[in-house]
Amino acid sequence: MKGPLFYAKILLFGEYGIIKDSKGLAIPYNSYQGALKSSEELSEKALESNKNLLKFHSYLSNLDSELVQFRLDEFKSDVDAGMYFDSSIPQGYGVGSSGALVAAIYDKYVDDKITVLESLTREKLLKLKSIFSLMESFFHGKSSGLDPLNSYLSLPILINSKDNLEATGIPSQKEGKGAVFLLDSEMIGETAPMINIFMNKMKNEGFRKMINEDFANYTDACIEDFLHGNVKSLFGNVKQLSKVVLSNFKPMIPKAFHSLWQQGIDTNAYFLKLCGSGGGGYILGFTEDYVHAKELLKKYKLELVYRF
Repeated sequence: MKGPLFYAKILLFGEYGIIKDSKGLAIPYNSYQGALKSSEELSEKALESNKNLLKFHSYLSNLDSELVQFRLDEFKSDVDAGMYFDSSIPQGYGVGSSGALVAAIYDKYVDDKITVLESLTREKLLKLKSIFSLMESFFHGKSSGLDPLNSYLSLPILINSKDNLEATGIPSQKEGKGAVFLLDSEMIGETAPMINIFMNKMKNEGFRKMINEDFANYTDACIEDFLHGNVKSLFGNVKQLSKVVLSNFKPMIPKAFHSLWQQGIDTNAYFLKLCGSGGGGYILGFTEDYVHAKELLKKYKLELVYRF
């Protein structure tokens, strides 16, 4: 048995903002993927995944929802026969490792599933997102359902608000000097503690005002610029967003990267932002000159995501 591939995702814009109903833009990232496989002889990593699937099965068995029905007996017998999720997606890195697994389970064990071949109305997207939110809560305690949605559909998703999603197109890549890249912090980030920090900060009126005004405005402007290919304007807005994040989200940025973050803003050579919830994992970078940025960041592992 070998299931279809499900890809990683990158939330280009909107981390934390989407929890509070502002815009977001997520794109599939095909450099990493996962698939359900089965084997009688399991490696240590596969065995760990197999045990995790058993826990996930138990969680789904207790889900009280009219939204979705799983073929749980089949799922259980596949797990007993050595099924595991074979994935190259790094865990705790903000690129949707649990999302790809959720997408694979939904794809394999739901009868009346919504498929990418249908016309994806807003209602269907919202239903899928709700189902995925329920499923992925097993991993994070609270999930928007966006990561699995992106992985399942393998399409860029524009989040206008909680109840308004659309599959969208992004401008095709160019062979220019500019780039979006990932910077590896070489630390694992955990989503739940970061979201707790954010929720506590949201009790502060000044922080709420910053999220609703500066953070939301720059995020929305970045999305608009990116989708319409306004590269010059995009970098101006990403710089402002990078400043806002450095000032207000310090606990989510590993300490070792605070000065590197500031260096980008001071030199205009690159601008950094959170990739997912932060606390480790990948940091997302934007630059108008990837060669120059690579030189300045040569101590770090970078991965190219998109070219301007």
